[in-house]
Amino acid sequence: MSEDVEVPDQEEPQDRPRRFRRFRGLMGGVRLLFDGTILLLVMLIIGFIVFANGMDRERREPAYAADGITVLTGGVARIDEAMKLLAKRKAKRVLITGVNRGTTLKQLKALSSQGDQYFACCVDIDKEARNTIDNATETAQWVTLNQYSSIIVVTSNYHMPRALAELERAIPGVALIPYPVVDNNVHVERWWHYPGTTRLLLSEYLKYLPALGRLWATNLARMTLQGTSVPPEDEPEP
Repeated sequence: MSEDVEVPDQEEPQDRPRRFRRFRGLMGGVRLLFDGTILLLVMLIIGFIVFANGMDRERREPAYAADGITVLTGGVARIDEAMKLLAKRKAKRVLITGVNRGTTLKQLKALSSQGDQYFACCVDIDKEARNTIDNATETAQWVTLNQYSSIIVVTSNYHMPRALAELERAIPGVALIPYPVVDNNVHVERWWHYPGTTRLLLSEYLKYLPALGRLWATNLARMTLQGTSVPPEDEPEP
């Protein structure tokens, strides 16, 4: 006498987990889009908080000297701080990039507390750059021309992450030493209490994300090209 073997009932469609049926049809697509948007917003908010709280609160002296200094114009005291580093022999030359075409050499010299003693011998001025991408391009040309392997980057603390991303993309392999300039009018230590600072940091964050995307895409392209290169054939031993 054979024993009866119980065969488990097949799962009916209506018994399937509701989470898989939630995104079916037109309303399911709307729900999926809504959930994805909420998730993206949460990630952006968390990323912004990390970005703002990770801002440098104080100036840090470069750990070691470099070949050159690039100072990105547009903020308070950036040029003066770069000239102070040059006076301390932290580098051989300074590139002031992004200077307004209407700015005269006399006006630039007035921004330096070190006087004009270094402008004749050790300062290069770029008036072509109009944004951070251009700053990186002009700096890359300057670094290549002078065959530098390391540079100190002088810019405002809130602008430093984006500047470093663009520079790393433009001049891979060159050591970048950040020297953040702290503006006392930008209250990064308690930014959430100051609407002006919050707007400034949010604007920088939204500009930083595309810069980071360009850096990742460029690095991926470089890795891909290196991976597809054909190594030379081994030469026969003599």
